[in-house]
Amino acid sequence: MTSDTAQTELVTTERVTAETENLRGVIERARFVLFDFDGPICRLFAGHSAEDVAKDLVEWLERQGLRGLLTEEEQVHPDPMVVLYAVHRRHPDSDLVAELEERLTQQELKSVPSAWPTPYADPLIRTWSAVGARLAIATNNSARTAFSYLASRDLTECFALNVYGRTENLHHLKPDPHCLNRALNALGAAPATALMIGDAPSDLLAARQAQVPFLGYARNAYKEKLLREAGAEDVVGSLEPVLRVLRGQA
Repeated sequence: MTSDTAQTELVTTERVTAETENLRGVIERARFVLFDFDGPICRLFAGHSAEDVAKDLVEWLERQGLRGLLTEEEQVHPDPMVVLYAVHRRHPDSDLVAELEERLTQQELKSVPSAWPTPYADPLIRTWSAVGARLAIATNNSARTAFSYLASRDLTECFALNVYGRTENLHHLKPDPHCLNRALNALGAAPATALMIGDAPSDLLAARQAQVPFLGYARNAYKEKLLREAGAEDVVGSLEPVLRVLRGQA
């Protein structure tokens, strides 16, 4: 082994050790854990394309004679939330938005049976609950969707009824901290004693506004880049090291 190789391995080991120690501190301080849903807990549209859901919303608008509410870019955007936000901007708090939101909720519910559990999420949730942390979900998805998924994984008891999701009041969606604040109030949690786990800059921004510490989950380099650029300091590419720290294995 050359001296350069040995030095590189030493630096890598020291970095990993420092990251583990930092992660341990983040976890040990958390008495309450707020999870985003789609990402840290599962990939909701893994088997039911989000692009197809967005297309369904656009086609529904077209049948109402309202496709013109969307720009050309919005009409082909693969994210259904972009369609919903666009209509909300032009007709805020309207019956049209309420109908479109309910249609999106129905599409989300259809996606639950084919959703992919995020690796290590199930045992992490069960372990965190078992050691006494109180858990909640703060999501831009429908709470009905989250409850349906939790029931399918036998995780409902870990969260009790603490699931706070999208309503037709779209201005309350993250990055607005509304759903985080609802969760904190229901849990009786001081922000500094909680931890938000999310996979998007909107999760980070909401956590900042709610004054809740944040742990980013990035399943690929692109998501990590977005989180880092938004200012996230603590980011993991897998939930495994979180679980290992929680179990005292790291």
